[in-house]
Amino acid sequence: MKKNEKKELLDKNDDTLKQELADKQKHLFDLRSQAVTEKLENPTLLGKAKREIALIKTIQRQRSAKAASK
Repeated sequence: MKKNEKKELLDKNDDTLKQELADKQKHLFDLRSQAVTEKLENPTLLGKAKREIALIKTIQRQRSAKAASK
């Protein structure tokens, strides 16, 4: 993920991040289904999807920790 893509995620609000997370998780599920049926053309997409999900969850966790500390 490029730095500007990460910055875009940081600029999004919580509801948008939740929706984006749900979309990425569905996309990861679809990629795993394709991997099982051997129709996945680019296996690196699995790792990229996992990293994007982890980044979104990290941002959400940081925001909740920041809100709790106030």
